[in-house]
Amino acid sequence: MTTDGTAVSTGRGILGYGAYLPYRRLDRKTIAAVAGTGGGKGTRTVASFDEDTTTLAVEAARNTLRATPGADPRALLFATVAPAYTDRTNATAIHAALRLDGSVPAMDAGGSVRSAAGLLRLALTGADSALVVGADIRVGLPGSPDEAAGGDGASALLVGGPADGPVLAEYLGGGAATAEFVDRWRTPGDVRSKLWEEKFGENNYLAAGRRAWTDALKATGLTAEQVDHAVVAGLHGRAVAGLGRRLGLREGALGDDLSGTVGNTGAAHPGLLLAATLETAAPGAVIALVVLSDGADVFLFRAGDALAAYRPTRTVAEQIAGGAPLPYGKYLAWRGLLPVEPPRRPEPARTSSSAAVRSVDWKYGFVGARDRESGAVHLPPQRVSMTGGNVDDMEPVPTADVLGTVKTFTVDRMAYSPSPPVVFAVVDFDNGGRLPIELTDMDASEVAIGDRVEPTFRRLGTADGIHNYFWKARPVRTARAAEEA
Repeated sequence: MTTDGTAVSTGRGILGYGAYLPYRRLDRKTIAAVAGTGGGKGTRTVASFDEDTTTLAVEAARNTLRATPGADPRALLFATVAPAYTDRTNATAIHAALRLDGSVPAMDAGGSVRSAAGLLRLALTGADSALVVGADIRVGLPGSPDEAAGGDGASALLVGGPADGPVLAEYLGGGAATAEFVDRWRTPGDVRSKLWEEKFGENNYLAAGRRAWTDALKATGLTAEQVDHAVVAGLHGRAVAGLGRRLGLREGALGDDLSGTVGNTGAAHPGLLLAATLETAAPGAVIALVVLSDGADVFLFRAGDALAAYRPTRTVAEQIAGGAPLPYGKYLAWRGLLPVEPPRRPEPARTSSSAAVRSVDWKYGFVGARDRESGAVHLPPQRVSMTGGNVDDMEPVPTADVLGTVKTFTVDRMAYSPSPPVVFAVVDFDNGGRLPIELTDMDASEVAIGDRVEPTFRRLGTADGIHNYFWKARPVRTARAAEEA
C-alpha cells in the first residue's frame, strides 16, 4: 500500500477469460406441473446428454485460449464438484483436447465450490502462468430447491504476469476466512446434496464473508466505496444476497449473480461471474469477487487498459441469450432421474485404452493430416495419401477451430443413443477435410444441407465406466463464429 492509501498491484492478474454455457434451458415454471412442487421463475442452463464436466471445461478453456493469442499456460488447474472420473485425473483429458505441451502439469481439485477459489488464489500468487478452469453439473432431486437453483456450465481464467501477456485485470490482493460448519454435504456415491437449516448456514456465511471482506479492503488499502463492481458467488442463496447488501457498496456496484437466467453453476460460478463482469467493466475499474464456500474468499482486481481491446470468443451475455428450451421430462431422463425405455440396440463396446493412446491428437485434439505433396487433407489422419499414394509424408492439420459445411445428412432412429434420433452428417471443413460426424445441440427437424457447423468436444458414450470422448459438430450460432463463417 502506498502512503496515500491506494492499493499496489502485484503485477499478476487475469490475462484472458472465457465461459461456456450449454445450449439447452429448463424453464423453472415447468417443474411443478410434473414434480408437484418446486420450480420458480426464470431458467437454468442444462448440459446435454453428451456433456459432462470434462467436456464443459474443454469448451470454456477453448473460448479463453482462442480469445488470447499467444497464450502459453504453464499449468492447467481444474476444479469441479462433479468429476467424470474418480481415482484418475480429469484434467488430463482437458489437457489433451487443448493440445498443451506434455511438460505442462494438469491437476484436479474437487469436493466443493471452494476448490475453484483455492485454485484461483494459488494461480494469482504463483510464479508461472496457469489456466484455471471450473465446471459443474448441478443436480437435485425432482422438485427440490437445488434442482431449480442449480445450473450447468464452465469458466476458464488465464492467470499470469506482464511477462506472459497483457494483463486485463491486475490482482490487488484479497482476504480469506475459513470456517468449519456443516450446512451442505454429500457423501461419495450420493446423487444429491443434503442441507442443514437455512438460517444456520446464512449466519455462518455472513460472519465469514464480512471478515474476509474487511481483511481484503485492509490489505489493499481500498474502501468499499472505491469498488466499482462486485459479484458474490456461493451455493447458499440467502447468504449470497444478504452479504451483497452488507458490503457497503455504492448503489449499482453489486452485479447480477445470474441466478435468474443461468442458475448456480457451482465450481464454475466464480469464474463465470468474473468473466461477465469483465465484459462490461471499463479500464481502471476496481472489481471484487467474493466466494462463499466453507468460509469466504475475496479477490480484488483493477481493470487494465488492455481490457478495452479484449474480445471474448463468446460473451456470457451472448450465450445467455442464445439458449433453447428443453422439456422437463427430457431433462430428468438426461440426468438419470427418470428411467425411460432404452434403445433396442446393443450398447457400445468399451473403448480401448490402448487404441486411444495411439491416437491422442486425433481423438482429443481433432488433428488431421495433410499430404505435403498434394495438399490433400485426411480426416482421420492416414499414413498413405488418398491422392498420389505418398507414404508417411504428412503434416498435422489442427481442425478443432475450423468451421465446416453440411454436404448431406441422415436422421437415424435405429442407432443406439441415450437421446434419439441420431443425426449424422458429411461435413466439408474449410481446411479441405471431409468427415462423417454426428451433429448435436439441434433438433433433427432443423438440420439442412448447407448449414455451417463447428466442432465441439463431447462424450460419445460410456461403457464399463470408461468415457468415450470425441468431437461432434454443432450449428454456428454465435456472432463471432458467424463472422468467421
